[in-house]
Amino acid sequence: MVNVANDLGRKDQQLPADGPGVVEDGSTVASLRRVVDHQAELLRREDEVNRILVQTVLAGGSLADLCRALVELFPGVALVTTTDGRIVATAGSEADVAQAMALECFDRTGRLIVEDEPVGVRTPGATKSERTMVRIVAGTSDHGLLAVFTPGRVLTTTDVHGLERASAVAALAITKEQAVSAVEGKYRAEFLRDTLVGRAGAPEEAIAHAASLGWNLDRRMVVVVAETDEDDSRTSRDAEELRSLQERFVRAWVQAVRTREPNAPVAGFSQEVVALLPAPCAPGTGEPGTTGTTGTADTSDANGERGSVMRSVGEIVKVVRGDGGGGRRTFSTGVSRPVESVADIPRAYAEALRAVAVGRQMQGESAVMHFDGLGIYRLLSLIPDSADLRAFVDEALCELATDDQPSYADLRQTLQVLLDTNLNVAETARILFFHYNTLRYRITKLEQMLGPFTTDPQLRLTLALALRIRQMRGV
Repeated sequence: MVNVANDLGRKDQQLPADGPGVVEDGSTVASLRRVVDHQAELLRREDEVNRILVQTVLAGGSLADLCRALVELFPGVALVTTTDGRIVATAGSEADVAQAMALECFDRTGRLIVEDEPVGVRTPGATKSERTMVRIVAGTSDHGLLAVFTPGRVLTTTDVHGLERASAVAALAITKEQAVSAVEGKYRAEFLRDTLVGRAGAPEEAIAHAASLGWNLDRRMVVVVAETDEDDSRTSRDAEELRSLQERFVRAWVQAVRTREPNAPVAGFSQEVVALLPAPCAPGTGEPGTTGTTGTADTSDANGERGSVMRSVGEIVKVVRGDGGGGRRTFSTGVSRPVESVADIPRAYAEALRAVAVGRQMQGESAVMHFDGLGIYRLLSLIPDSADLRAFVDEALCELATDDQPSYADLRQTLQVLLDTNLNVAETARILFFHYNTLRYRITKLEQMLGPFTTDPQLRLTLALALRIRQMRGV
């Protein structure tokens, strides 16, 4: 008992190590009583933590239940994140959660920056916020972090021990959820795969089956395909690492989609994730599944619809990528045209796959492309032999197909803008910040190299195609 009191480091609780008069000394007895009371309070607190955690386990509590229990123990905010910092469960008042999410330890997408967050207690002196984090580990598997934010209070050693026991409960809940999700996910993925290839049965049957899985197929939708840019068949990563990366990739997409559209079908396959997101109403009417009026207004509505879809997809993509990456692989995303019926989903799936492949050729890795944005690239991508495309470029652009001289790139840019402006010399000069006479000189030089494209529409078409092909990667 003497050693315990001395370990507390408080002057009013120091006890002599030995010597007479311990009982007769009133101050010593008072100190001893304070030590005993303190230890009793710690034991009571520890028993309360154990009782709440045991009740959570026996009730089959989820991660959300665990977070709510922790908020009762440690007033503030409690949350569980994945290994790369994505929040999967949280508890606390809206004001407290908002205050915690505004801290510097979260990025703009709401991801906890785990790369900069050490495990243990963080005090306000360095971080302007009291927070404590412990790892959630089951065997050799790291499942993420359990964190509590306690404004105005730093957790004691006993509190941290209680939080570590809570992390064991979190590991149990995660393991259980993963086991259930693995079975459900496999069943859901098989059904979604059948739907994508047209083997889900009649539309009414597919809609009813999807509803039993918590999915809504009875609405206007677009198919979104997210495909990893890395080719797993040519990677140096081992099988276990690939499996872990793909599982993380799928979980990130499922979480991001369900947060915005809880009833949207989403599942992961070998190197891709497929989601069926709701599309806005058909242009011009405000009613799904109908056609609008013809003319410019209809085209404007269609463009607005595509813009709305791409904004929604872009928000999901931004969340999945996060700021800083967190160890995730890059991926490209393709979006189909809207479909009105389950029977049209296979066609939309093919469009989304085409958008991914061609988008990567046009923009490189991390491309996000709508099928309607492919333009002429959609046709060019159907040519299987890239050698034929390269030969076409060499024949059409002659020496401009190469970068043998620094001026060739500038001449190609001039030619591209001229073609884009339909040979409007004044507009081209304005875009390129050229003097009119300088541009006329360049046009003369281009015609000497390529032929009379200003008067030959067929030659202009050939040159325009050659320039587009040259922009495609892999050609």
